[in-house]
Amino acid sequence: MRLEDYIRTIPDFPKSGIMFKDISPLLGNVEAFKKCIDEISKIYTKTNIDKIAAFDARGFIFGSVVAYKLGLPLVMIRKKGKLPGKVIQESYQGEYAPATIEIHQDSIQKGDRVLLVDDVAAVGACMKAGCKLIERLGGKIVGCFTVIEFTSMNPQKLLGKHKLISLIKY
Repeated sequence: MRLEDYIRTIPDFPKSGIMFKDISPLLGNVEAFKKCIDEISKIYTKTNIDKIAAFDARGFIFGSVVAYKLGLPLVMIRKKGKLPGKVIQESYQGEYAPATIEIHQDSIQKGDRVLLVDDVAAVGACMKAGCKLIERLGGKIVGCFTVIEFTSMNPQKLLGKHKLISLIKY
C-alpha cells in the first residue's frame, strides 16, 4: 500500500497557486491510517523518547495515536490563546502569514527527550518554533516527524541539527 495514494491534491487552496495536500482520504481509510501510524511507531520504537509533542491541529491526530502506541505522554503545542494557564510562546513566519504557537510551561521537564510530530513540513518554520519552545523549557529534541514533507522547500535546512523524518515526500 502506497500512502501517497491516499493524499488528495486540492488546487488553489487556501489561496490561488497553492496545491494543497489533503490528508482526509488517508484518515478516512482505516488500513491507510493504520499503516501510517504503524510506520511512524516503527521508526521510533527503539528510540529513547520521554514525550511526544504534537502541533495544533492536524499534528494532534498523528501525535496522539503514536503517543498511545508507544506508551508516552502527549504534549500539545497550540496556536496562541488556546491553552489555559502559564505558557511560553514562539512566533514565526509561516507559509501564508506570521503565526505564534504556545506550550504549557510545566509540560516539559529539564532533560526530557521529545519527539515533535506534525502532519506537514513545508518551509519548516512551525517545527523550528516548536523545537525552540521545547529547548527553552530544558527539553532535548530527539527528532522531528511529519507525514508529508515538501522537499523543494527544504525544511531540513531551517531545522538545522534537528533531523526531520517524513513518510511522504513531494
